[in-house]
Amino acid sequence: MELKDIQRRLRESISRSGVQQKELAKRIGVSAQTVSKYMKQDIFPALDTFAKLCAALDVRADYILGLADY
Repeated sequence: MELKDIQRRLRESISRSGVQQKELAKRIGVSAQTVSKYMKQDIFPALDTFAKLCAALDVRADYILGLADY
């Protein structure tokens, strides 16, 4: 799996969650602009932030990373 595929799965998970970017940012300790950048493929979160994102979105990290199906 390539980085672009991982980023796509992350974006889809954020979109499906229904959580506003501002609220998600607050939950994981980053700015809303940073979440926006995750959505636009500009950046990928650090591992600790990625773990918080998975928990906040209630999605498994192995799914995002392409190691398992949803």
